[in-house]
Amino acid sequence: MSLFKARDWWSTVLGEKEEFDQGCLCLADVDNTGNGQDKIIVGSFMGYLRIFNPHPVKTGDGAQAEDMLLEVYLRDPILQVEVGKFVSGTEMLHLAVLHSRKLCVYSVSGTLGNVEHGNQYQIKLMYEHNLQRTACNMTYGSFGGVKGRDLICIQSMDGMLMVFEQESYAFGRFLPGSLLPGPLAYSSRTDSFITVSSCRQVESYKYQVLAFATDADKRQETEQQKLGSGKRLVVDWTLNIGEQALDICIVSFNQSASSVFVLGERNFFCLKDNGQIRFMKKLDCSPSCFLPYCSVSEGTINTLIGNHNHMLHIYQDVTLKWATQLPHIPVAVRVGCLHDLKGVIVTLSDDGHLQCSYLGTDPSFFQAPKVESRELHYEELDIELKELQKIIKDVNKSQGIWPMTEREDDLKVSAMVSPKFDSVSQAADVEVGTDLVPSVTVKVTLQNRLALQKAKLSVYVQPPLVLTCDQFTFEFMAPEMSRTVAFSVYLKGSYTPSELEGNAVVSYSRPSDINPDGIPRVIQCKFRLPLKLICLPGQPSKTASHKLTIDTNKSPVSLLSLFPGFSNQSEDDQVNVMGFRFLGGSRVTLLASKTSQRYRIQSEQFEDLWLITNELIIRLQEYFEKQGIKDFACSFSGSMPLQEYFELIDHHFELRINGEKLEELLSERAVQFRAIQRRLLTRFKDKTPAPLQHLDTLLDGTYKQVIALADAVEENQDSLFQSFTRLKSATHLVILLIGLWQKLSTDQIAILEAAFLPLQQDTQELGFQSILQEKGWEETVDAAISHLLKTCLSKSSKEQALNLSSQLNIPKDTSRLKKHITLLCDRLAKGGRLCLSTDAAAPQTMVMPVGGCTTIPESDLEERSIEQDSTELFTNHKHLIVETPLPEVSPLQGVSE
Repeated sequence: MSLFKARDWWSTVLGEKEEFDQGCLCLADVDNTGNGQDKIIVGSFMGYLRIFNPHPVKTGDGAQAEDMLLEVYLRDPILQVEVGKFVSGTEMLHLAVLHSRKLCVYSVSGTLGNVEHGNQYQIKLMYEHNLQRTACNMTYGSFGGVKGRDLICIQSMDGMLMVFEQESYAFGRFLPGSLLPGPLAYSSRTDSFITVSSCRQVESYKYQVLAFATDADKRQETEQQKLGSGKRLVVDWTLNIGEQALDICIVSFNQSASSVFVLGERNFFCLKDNGQIRFMKKLDCSPSCFLPYCSVSEGTINTLIGNHNHMLHIYQDVTLKWATQLPHIPVAVRVGCLHDLKGVIVTLSDDGHLQCSYLGTDPSFFQAPKVESRELHYEELDIELKELQKIIKDVNKSQGIWPMTEREDDLKVSAMVSPKFDSVSQAADVEVGTDLVPSVTVKVTLQNRLALQKAKLSVYVQPPLVLTCDQFTFEFMAPEMSRTVAFSVYLKGSYTPSELEGNAVVSYSRPSDINPDGIPRVIQCKFRLPLKLICLPGQPSKTASHKLTIDTNKSPVSLLSLFPGFSNQSEDDQVNVMGFRFLGGSRVTLLASKTSQRYRIQSEQFEDLWLITNELIIRLQEYFEKQGIKDFACSFSGSMPLQEYFELIDHHFELRINGEKLEELLSERAVQFRAIQRRLLTRFKDKTPAPLQHLDTLLDGTYKQVIALADAVEENQDSLFQSFTRLKSATHLVILLIGLWQKLSTDQIAILEAAFLPLQQDTQELGFQSILQEKGWEETVDAAISHLLKTCLSKSSKEQALNLSSQLNIPKDTSRLKKHITLLCDRLAKGGRLCLSTDAAAPQTMVMPVGGCTTIPESDLEERSIEQDSTELFTNHKHLIVETPLPEVSPLQGVSE
C-alpha cells in the first residue's frame, strides 16, 4: 500500500454530468447541533444543493442512503455556499447560497425520526435579495467591527461590491479600473477587502473608505466626481504579483498578526497586513485549489495545494512536507471534523467526485512465509530451460505476422450498415455530374462490461467518401451500458474511392488501481459500404482498353443473382453480362462465360477494374458459402498488368515533381514581393520624394503571379490527391492479382499490402502534401520492396548484408521502383516465399526452377539485363488475352482458346 496515496475514508459521485467550482464546497455545523461535528454542503451549477453527514461502516466505504441529509433543487445555478450568522436577532448559523442574480439565506433544521429511517432535514428560506447585477463571488465577516453577526459582500461581474447588512441592502461601490472580477476575501483584523484585479495586482480596500465613498448608483464622470459630494474610493495598498490569481485566503491564528495567502497560476504568495511579501513559493505543477491551516510549529503555517496532476501537496511555509495522490483533480479543498475524526481532508472535483480522505497509511498485517530451502538440481533445470526455449521458438514460428492480442471483454463494438438509402439524402449540396448522390446510414453500437472513462469513437472512410460526423466522445460510460450513434456516408467527389471499407476505432481508458487515469486501450470494428453508394446500373460496353480474366473452379453463376440491384431491364434479361456506371462517369462491364468457368472485367480506366473485381470475388465467396461449398477458389492465369500500373505511378510522381517546382517558384515570387514592398516603403518614408521607377507596376505584376502560383499549387494538390487515390485502387488490384496468381496466403497478402500501401489515408494533422513530399509513396514502397528482396526473397547471404539507407529522399525518377516491382514478381514466379518470421533472414532452401532466383542487381547494367529477361513473362496483358468479338454484347465464349 503506497504511503503517498490519500487514504479514502468516504467518497461519492454527485449527480450526473454536473459541474462544480471552488465556491461550491463548504464545511460547517450548519444545523447547529453544537457537538462540533461538521456537515458537508455542496452546490452545483445545475442548481442542486446537497448536505452530507458521512458515517462509513469501515474505511473506504461509498456513500449510503442515510449519509445524505438533504438534497434540494433550487432551479438557478449555485455559484457559492457559505455558513455564518446571517440572520438578525440570533447568533445561530445559517446557510447563504449565491445565485447569478439572487442571494438566498436559509435555515437548516432536523426533526428526530421515530422509525429506523433516521432524522428528517429541511431548509427554510429566511430572506433573499434580488441582485441588479450578475454576481461572481462573495465573502462575509464582521464588517466595521460589528459583534455577533456577519455581513455579506457580493462582487458582480462588472467589478461592483454590494454590501448587505443581513436583511437589508447597505451600499454598492465600483472598484476603480475594474475590468474582470477576481477572487475576494475579507480581513477582520484590518477591516478591509482584498482582491486581485485584472492588472495582476493584489489590492486592499478599507471598509470605512468603501462606506463613505460615492455611491455606485450615483457615480458621475471623473471630473464631476471630483467636484461632487462624497469621498473618492482609493486603494489602501497594492502589490504587483505578475500573474492572475486563482484564490485568496486570510489566515489569522492570533490577534497580533494575520497573513494574506494568494494562489497564482505558477506561485503562491504569503503577504503581511500591509501588503509586504512574507514569502513566496514557485510551484512545479499548475495548481487548482489551496487551503492554509494552522501548524503545530510556532510561527509557521501549513498550506494544502491541489494541482492538475492529481496530487495534493502540504507545505510548511515554503517547505514541502508531504505529497499525496488523489483519484481526481480537486477544484476545492476543505479540512473539518467528521464523525469524531479530526483533520479530514474533503476534496471536490469539477465533475462531482466528492472524497473524504486522510494522510498516511494503514498498518499491514501480512507476513511473508518462510522460504523452504531445497537442493537445486542443475541438470533438471537445464532440461526444463531448453524445453521452454523450444516452446517459445515454436510459438514465434507459428504465430501470424501481426501480434496476438488478448480478448477484449471490456468493450464490444459493432457496426451495422442500413440496407436502404436515406429517404432524404445528406448529400444535398453535393453535385457529381448529373447524378443524384445517395447517402446511407451506419449505426455503431458500444457495449461495455466495466465502467469506462473518456471513450472516443473515430470513424474513417476512404476519400472522396465523407461522413456527416466522424468524432463521438463519451466522458463516462456506466457498467453494462449500451450506446449507439448514427451517421451518414456519401460520395463527395467526381472520382471513385480506393475502398468501400470503413473503420470505427474506439479509444478509452480502463480503470486501474495502478493508474488513476486508467489504462489506455484501443478497439476497432470494420464495416463494408454497399456498392450502390457509388455505382449505378449502366450500359455494357463492347470494347474496352483494359481487360482482366478471373478463373474459378466452379460453374459460372448468374450475374443477376450476384448483383441483384444492378439488373438492366432493357437488355432482354441477359444473365451473363452486366454494366456498371460510377457516379464519376466511368463505366465497367462484367461478363460471365457460358462454356468456361471464367469472368471478364473490362473498362476504359485501369484503376476502375479494382472495385468491381473485388466485389465479384467477395460475392462469389459468399454465394458458395451459402451453398455449403467450401472448396471454391479463384485464380488468375493472365499476365500481370504492370505496364498500366507503371503509367499510374509515373503520373503520380510527375504531379509530385510539379508540386515541388510550383512551391519553389511560389517561394521565389514571395521573396521578390517582399523585397519590392521594402523598396516602396523606403521610398514613401523618404523626406525628399523620389520617383517610383515603376516599382508599383512591378509590385502589381508580382502580386498577380503570387496569386496565380498559389491557385496552381492548390489545383496541383487536388490533382495529386485524386492521383494518389487512383494509384491506391490500382495497387489493391495488383496485390489481388498477385495473390490469385501465386495463390498466396492471407499473411503473405498482408505483407504485400504493408509494403505497397504504407500511406493508407490522408490526415489533417500531417497534411497530404507533407506526407507525399517528406516521405512519399515512391521512396517508401521502394525501400519496403528492397527490404523484401534482401531478406525473405534473397538467395545469397551477400544480399542480406546490404543495408538500406536510413533516410528516404525523393528519387530522380521511377525507373528503380518499377524494376524492383518487376523483380519482386519475377522472384515470386520462381518460387519465392514471403515471410517475416525469425527464420526469414536465413537463406531459403526451397525448390527453384533451373537458374534459381536472380540476385539484386548491383548496377544499372544488371538491372537492364533482368528487365530484358523478364519482358517475355510480364508483357502487356491486353495484348495477351484473345479478344473475341462480342455481338450485341453477348456472353464471353472461349476467352482463352
